[in-house]
Amino acid sequence: MYLTSEKKSSFFETHGSSKDNTGSPEGQIAMFTFRIQHLTEHLKGQKKDLSTRRSLVLMVGKRRRLLDYLKRTDIERYRHIIKELGIRK
Repeated sequence: MYLTSEKKSSFFETHGSSKDNTGSPEGQIAMFTFRIQHLTEHLKGQKKDLSTRRSLVLMVGKRRRLLDYLKRTDIERYRHIIKELGIRK
């Protein structure tokens, strides 16, 4: 599998507050960004894979909602995670 438990914990450790805090918005956004990049690469070669395309659209929506939440609650954390991950709006 492309996303092991060690890799997941490293996302939460580097972007969140700790590796045990899996509910932090920054860690979830980082994990969604990794998964979105992976699915985008897959879809470049498999253009007719509609179930993966639907999953990608849903994942982008979830990440957008998390980013909107972070923007509402703490604008500095939002700006930091956008700059750190290279996400543009």
